Amino acid sequence: MGKLNLLVVDDEPGIRSGVSRILENFSVSYPFMDEDFEFNVFLAETGEEALDILRRQPLDIVLLDNKLPGIQGIDVLDHINQENIDVVVVMITSYASLDLAVRATRQGAYDFVPKPFTPKELRASIETITKQLFLRRMTEKLNVEGRQVRFQFLSVLSHELKAPLNAVEGYLEMMQEKKFGDSLGKYDEIVDRSLFRIQGMRNLILDMLDFTRIESGKKSRKIEPLHLCEIVQHCIDSFQHLSIQKDVDVYLNCSEKTPLKADRQEMEIVVNNLVSNAIKYNKQGGRVDINLRKDNGHIQLSVEDTGIGMKKEDIDKLFEDFVRIRSEDTKNISGSGLGLSIVKRLLNLYDATIHVESQPGKGSSFAITFPDNQ
Repeated sequence: MGKLNLLVVDDEPGIRSGVSRILENFSVSYPFMDEDFEFNVFLAETGEEALDILRRQPLDIVLLDNKLPGIQGIDVLDHINQENIDVVVVMITSYASLDLAVRATRQGAYDFVPKPFTPKELRASIETITKQLFLRRMTEKLNVEGRQVRFQFLSVLSHELKAPLNAVEGYLEMMQEKKFGDSLGKYDEIVDRSLFRIQGMRNLILDMLDFTRIESGKKSRKIEPLHLCEIVQHCIDSFQHLSIQKDVDVYLNCSEKTPLKADRQEMEIVVNNLVSNAIKYNKQGGRVDINLRKDNGHIQLSVEDTGIGMKKEDIDKLFEDFVRIRSEDTKNISGSGLGLSIVKRLLNLYDATIHVESQPGKGSSFAITFPDNQ
C-alpha cells in the first residue's frame, strides 16, 4: 500500500477535521496501478504554519484555502513556486471567487475545489490527483526500467487524457448553471482556460502516438524524393493562425533544388515541431527566419526566432523525454515535453545532426544538417 502526504490548509476547524474524516479510510486504486494509495493527512490553520510544514516535511498534495489569517493562500502558492517546492496544489475556494481560481491556476495550482464540497467531490478530485502523481512517478522510472515501463506509461496516459480534465468539467458546469448570469462576456475567461487545457491534452496525445510508433518500430515508412521547401511552406501555412495571434512574421528562404529522400510524415513532424515552437515561444511581434539550402552535398535547415530563449543548462536537456523548460515565460504555453525528443529520434534515422544556440531574452536557433542521400 502506497502512502501520499496531504496537507490541509484552512482556518476553519470544521474543514480540517472534515477532510481528515473523509480521507481516513479512503484509498485510491486503478487497474493500471501497481499498488493502492492511502493518505497521511497533515493540518495547518495559517499560511505561515503551512510553509513551515512544507519546508521540513515532504508533501505530495496541498489543499489550500485562500482566506487565511496572516498571509493568504495565493501568497503561499507564490512561495511554493519561488522555492521550487515539488507539490500538487489544489485551491479551496468558492464559486464567487472565480477570478482567484483562474489566477491560482495560472500560477501553477493544479485545480480548485469549490466550497462547500461534498465527500464525493473531494474524493473524486483526490483520485484524479493521485492518478497524475502515479503517472509522474512512472516518468521518473523511464530511463532506468526500460522500454516496458515506457510503453505502459504511454498507453495509460494517452488513454486517460482523452477524457476532459476535471477543471474543464468544473468550468462547464458553472456555465451550464449560469453562475454569473446570462451575459456571455462574463464567461470569456472560463472558455479561454478550458480551450487551453483541451489543446494541451490534444497535443500531448498526438505527440505520444508519434513517440509510441517510433519507439515500437511499428511505424510504416515510405522513403521517396521530397522537396523540403514544399513541406516547410505547408507547415508555415498550417500555423498561420498562431503566427497571426502572436503577431509573429515568418520568413522562408529556400532553393528549389533541395530534394531529400525521406518519409514525408517524418519530415512533417520534424518541421512542424521546430516551426510551431519558434512561434509559440516567440515574443509578441517577433520574427521567425527559416533557411533551407544545400552546401557541400549536405542539406541544411535552420529555424531562428527572436523569442524568449533558453539558458545553456536548459539546452543540454532539451531533447530528453518529457522535458519542458519551466520559467515565468513558459508557464502559460502548453506542450507535452515530447516534441523535440521525437525530432531527435527521427533525425537519428537519417544520420542527421541538430545543433541549438540560444540566449535568454534574445531567441533561439535550431540547425539541422542532413547528409547527402541522393
